[in-house]
Amino acid sequence: ELATGAIGAVVLVDTRRLDSSFPSIDFFEHRGIPFVVAVNCFDGAQPYTVDEVRHALDLDDAIPVMLCDARDRESSKAVLVGLIQHSMNRLEAAV
Repeated sequence: ELATGAIGAVVLVDTRRLDSSFPSIDFFEHRGIPFVVAVNCFDGAQPYTVDEVRHALDLDDAIPVMLCDARDRESSKAVLVGLIQHSMNRLEAAV
């Protein structure tokens, strides 16, 4: 299985197709795998706030939602750092 041994996952969201994000979110939620939602902000995309995206995806407040530009190296690294921090926080809370 693709997620076996994963410390977490990034669900990259396109606000023009939010409905296509639900299967991935459900997959990680049902398996208890930590994940962050990265909203891909790019030219021409309708800007939404983190709270609007969280509400539209019906996400728990504990799930980090981050704005990013997947084409930008620093922005992508920030999302990965956020994922590691989230995974470590969940691990510490479980201990």
